[in-house]
Amino acid sequence: MTTAAQRGTTTVSDKAVRRIAEQAATEAVADQGARSDRGARSDRRAWSAKGSATVHGRRADVAVAVALPYPTPLPEAVGGVRQHVLDRTRQLTGLDVPAARVTVTGLFPAQTAAAAVEPVPPDLSKDTAGTEPDVKSRSPLRWWSQRRLPMALLTLAAALASGALAVDLILVHVAHRPAAHWRAETVRWLSQHGPGDPAVVVGASVVAALGVVLIVLALTPGRRQLLTLTSPAPDLRVAMDRTAVAVLIRDSVSDTQGVAQVRVRAGRRRVLVRAQLAFGDRTVALEQAQSAARRTLEACGLRRPPRLRVRVRATTAWDPGTAASGGPAGQPGSAGADTNADTSDGADTAEPSGTSGTSGTALEGANR
Repeated sequence: MTTAAQRGTTTVSDKAVRRIAEQAATEAVADQGARSDRGARSDRRAWSAKGSATVHGRRADVAVAVALPYPTPLPEAVGGVRQHVLDRTRQLTGLDVPAARVTVTGLFPAQTAAAAVEPVPPDLSKDTAGTEPDVKSRSPLRWWSQRRLPMALLTLAAALASGALAVDLILVHVAHRPAAHWRAETVRWLSQHGPGDPAVVVGASVVAALGVVLIVLALTPGRRQLLTLTSPAPDLRVAMDRTAVAVLIRDSVSDTQGVAQVRVRAGRRRVLVRAQLAFGDRTVALEQAQSAARRTLEACGLRRPPRLRVRVRATTAWDPGTAASGGPAGQPGSAGADTNADTSDGADTAEPSGTSGTSGTALEGANR
């Protein structure tokens, strides 16, 4: 009888694992609200999951990028996608998948999403039964960058210098060859120039400046365009692009009666909303726009909500005839309200739109 070891082995390719993970992520997104417009190819391209996978023996590393329906609680939605991808990939491949990295690339209106598969709800009973969601997550206030480009450049430079020196030393001691010309010239130049030489001072200053840059990169989080969200699980980190926040607030304020144009600047500490009023009462429009912007900002679930400031300015063709009784009327003017102090940082802008549907861009998540 042939033993199991002699019958061969089964190898699961990276491509197969990637497609399984993409299909599982698509099923999870479909279960969260994408149930209409079956067969719409343009919509399917907008929300279908894209992923990557790497197989190391019996272990697989999986990452997927998805677009989620809006409105939906982003931390819970990302957690559901992550868990479903893990469960389905483990079940269908038999591999050990310790974690899955989920990146949210956009938001789309749930009523116009396309669904091409029958959704399979994720089974979270084993992980969540008898436990309450952890509202106070361990998500950091800032999203830390991995600094891949600086680390790659530093590693490459160190590897080239160390490799060249090691090869030259091996040739000298093993092959009994003379030292390389570049090493001999470097030693000679250093022996002829002291610490006070201008060239040495300039070189030392450049090295010190590079060291300061590396220290700053190591101590600062980076990724200033991302705002972290509250997470229901301690091992789940969620962030949202500031441009997406600006777009969501812009679309909600655009639904205010009489508002013709809206511009939003979303920074790390402040969100500034500028709306132009075509008709109606300015005070009422200001209150409605401020309420809509505040509700949208709260629905985003930001861990450190920025300060909100709303300004409503009447256009040159403003028609006060539909203003409510007792409201201001007369020449075009402006009204504004600031919910907190006005401190500004780097900002992203959502350009004017009319009554466009809700949409969003570059949403990543990551799962650690």
